[in-house]
Amino acid sequence: MWGSVSSTFSGLVIAVDGTSGSGKSSTSRGVADRLGLRYLDTGAMYRAMTWWMLAHAVDVHDASAVAARVGEPVIVSGTDPLAPSIMLDGDDVSEEIRSDVVNAHVSPVATVPAVRARLIALQRAVIEDALDGAGIVVEGRDIGTAVWPDADLKLYVTADPAARAARRALEEGGTDADAVRASLETRDHIDSTRGGLAVPDGAVHVDTTPYSLDEVIDQIVALAERVSERARA
Repeated sequence: MWGSVSSTFSGLVIAVDGTSGSGKSSTSRGVADRLGLRYLDTGAMYRAMTWWMLAHAVDVHDASAVAARVGEPVIVSGTDPLAPSIMLDGDDVSEEIRSDVVNAHVSPVATVPAVRARLIALQRAVIEDALDGAGIVVEGRDIGTAVWPDADLKLYVTADPAARAARRALEEGGTDADAVRASLETRDHIDSTRGGLAVPDGAVHVDTTPYSLDEVIDQIVALAERVSERARA
C-alpha cells in the first residue's frame, strides 16, 4: 500500500514515543503500511551517527570530540515502512547499526547536544517533505516533545519490563532475557535523565503488554481514523 497517497491521511503526522522493547518500531511500521504513510526511524539516525564516530576512531565518551565532527557524516533515511533503510556516506548501514558495538555506545553519542541538534534538524526536514504527500509515522524518543510537537496524533508506547526484555531477547536471537532487561533499564535511566522518556502533552498511552502486534496496530489505526475524521469535520 505504501507509496499510494490516501486523501484521508494525506499530510498526517503520527509521533510515536516510548520505551525500548515496547514494540513501537514494529507497530509504527505496521501503522504506516496500513495507512499508506511514510515511516521514519529516528533511532536509526543516532545509531548511524554512532557507527560513523566509531569507524573514524572518535572517542564517543568525549562529548567535545563528538561535537567537533558531528557535521561530517551524510545520513539519509529511507521512509518505506516495508523496507526502511539508513544510508551513511552513500552506503547502506542498516545491518551494521544493529551490532553489539553500536548498542553499547549509542547512548553517550545520543546525549551530545550537537548530535541531537543536527539529527533533529534532519528529522524535521523529512517530516516537512512528507506534509505535502503521504504523511508520516515518526518513532523514537522526543518526537512529540522536541522533534514535532504539533503532530496530529501523539502516542506513548510502553510495555511491562518482563515483556520488553522477552521481546528484545527474541529479536536479538535468543539473548539472555535478564541481561537484556538490565540493558533496557540502563537505557531508560539515561533517557529519563536527559528527558527522552517524557510523555508528550496530549499523547495517548498505549500499553502493548497484553496485545498482539496486529491488535496494537488496529488500535492505533482506529485512533488515526478518528483524528482524520475530526480534521475533515
